[in-house]
Amino acid sequence: MKKQWMVIIAALLLGACASYGGRGLNPGVASLDDVVRVMGQPAMRWQNEDSSTQLVYPRGPMGYHTFMVHIGADGKLQKIENVLDPKYFSRIQPGMTKDQVLHILGPSTPAWTIYFKARDELVWEWRYCDVSAVPARFHVLFDNSMGTVRSTLSITEDMMWPIPMGPANWCSSQVAFN
Repeated sequence: MKKQWMVIIAALLLGACASYGGRGLNPGVASLDDVVRVMGQPAMRWQNEDSSTQLVYPRGPMGYHTFMVHIGADGKLQKIENVLDPKYFSRIQPGMTKDQVLHILGPSTPAWTIYFKARDELVWEWRYCDVSAVPARFHVLFDNSMGTVRSTLSITEDMMWPIPMGPANWCSSQVAFN
């Protein structure tokens, strides 16, 4: 029993070492190894044609952030962005592929992925804080047979359920992580 507690405490301490949003990582200075040391292993990683690398750090499943980390061809950090934001949602356009959506927003919460047989429609969903600091959901609706975006939808959580999913002031109490 004592050994189990030690393993649990060690896991918690290791998890606490990872920075939520990359605090302390400086663009042009930090390396890929620095990013992984500070933020942990990414959920997804892409090697781009220009030899740059893109790392994805979703902070969920009930979190409000997904951080995209861009590493240049020189191996140095270029930028870290929270992509769960309306300016990134507006980039999602009808006809885009699932892979294109993943490169912009990262993975959706798997438990919230829904398939509607009657419409042959697959829906991916992300949680975020809207411009009014209210918890909201962004949905991408795919034509499943084509594998492309059909449309998008954004809705606040208080419009979805009569019972709040968390503290009403959660979004307004968020602090900048970089």
